[in-house]
Amino acid sequence: MLRRNYDGESIRQVAALYQQQQQLQQQVDQYCEERDKVNQLIRQAKNKEERTQHIAQGKQWKDRIRQLTDQVEQLQMELESHALLVPNNTHPEVPEGDESKAKVIRIVGSPRTNSSKSMDGGDGSGPTTTGGTTFELKDHLTLAENLDMVNFEQAALVTGSKWYYLKNDGVWLEMALIQYAMEQAHLRGFSPVIAPDVVRTSIAYGCGFQPRKSEASQIYSVTTPSTINTSAPKLCLAGTAEIPLAGMFAQQLIKEEELPRKVVGLGHAFRAEAGHGSANERGLYRVHQFSKVELFTVTTPEQSRDMMEELRSLQEHMFTELGLCFRVLDMPTEELGASAYRKYDMEAWMPGKNDWGEISSTSNCTDYQTRRLDIRYLSNEFKENVGSKDVRVPWHIKEKWVHFCHTLNGTAMAVPRVIIALLETHQQPDGSILVPQVLRKWIPGQPSVLTKKTV
Repeated sequence: MLRRNYDGESIRQVAALYQQQQQLQQQVDQYCEERDKVNQLIRQAKNKEERTQHIAQGKQWKDRIRQLTDQVEQLQMELESHALLVPNNTHPEVPEGDESKAKVIRIVGSPRTNSSKSMDGGDGSGPTTTGGTTFELKDHLTLAENLDMVNFEQAALVTGSKWYYLKNDGVWLEMALIQYAMEQAHLRGFSPVIAPDVVRTSIAYGCGFQPRKSEASQIYSVTTPSTINTSAPKLCLAGTAEIPLAGMFAQQLIKEEELPRKVVGLGHAFRAEAGHGSANERGLYRVHQFSKVELFTVTTPEQSRDMMEELRSLQEHMFTELGLCFRVLDMPTEELGASAYRKYDMEAWMPGKNDWGEISSTSNCTDYQTRRLDIRYLSNEFKENVGSKDVRVPWHIKEKWVHFCHTLNGTAMAVPRVIIALLETHQQPDGSILVPQVLRKWIPGQPSVLTKKTV
């Protein structure tokens, strides 16, 4: 667990709590045996006095069992809360260490840079090819404000910092990116979904989105009259469409021949923590709410490795068609989320800050989420051994052919990040923006260039 930047405290807690629970459960079992003996004596009692005496003894055992059972259930809840914090296993080929240990798998495209600037972002990691310009490249915020695409100042008044209004061609650009990503995923067999933005916290936690005690939560809680001081399920805003998409399959038993299941979902992502206002995080780079197109798949364990490469291939195809320079990274252990067995990140070269910026990722979560959300499949071996009609087959016979699925997720389009890369990559000397060919049909008038509109 130290490889995952995880101190293992929850594992120790789980082990200790499990031991306590087992000891209490043994006591419960012993008390139940004593209660059963008393019940037998009650049935065998020869007179009323003897029967009354045994009934009183039985009540004592019943009270003790109830008290211990309550303790066992309390320990079970505490055990589960710690178990949810335990991260997934790690793929043996994943680099060990922090972000600096990420392995560059490939670099696609040529960067645009100011002639006076180095391309390495200060860490020696820049592309080896050059695409220098004869004019000073601006950052996305300057470009977007000049083109009247965004308004951060008014949004700060209305909601707060790190919120924004997207306007005019900024709106059309977002909608074009969403339409393009949804279409490309659909062409590859993904079923479209518009997911709810509000989910139960139990679903979010089951997906691995539960902060450790030492970390600030990125989750926005939702309070309603029904959730105040009641036992009603707690609600939160989804940090990614991955969460409600995973929830679509919760508590389901899927036939193996129906796998893999592939969906592409559109939703908003809400992040309570939005950085510390550094120069590299200004503008649209790190915000509290943004539109996101998410890829989500449910597979058998044997299918998940190839599915991860399929997701990555789709992402690379889209970013290549958008004309971006980007690199693919095999992320190291300390950069893996709790649910990820392995993760690829894709970072676009962003000329405005002369550095790479993450625009997408793909994770194989193996059975981490499916065990927590109870997503399983019925093996084809069941049909081979029992037959196609399974309705009347008892569960104790069927269950040996039931296994946990694997889940994978990938970002098809994190809209603000891609807008940043598009504006900065395709900017022209006059401040206009070339529109990638694949997006033009989604923008009114199908313009080849975005310019500031005059009234």
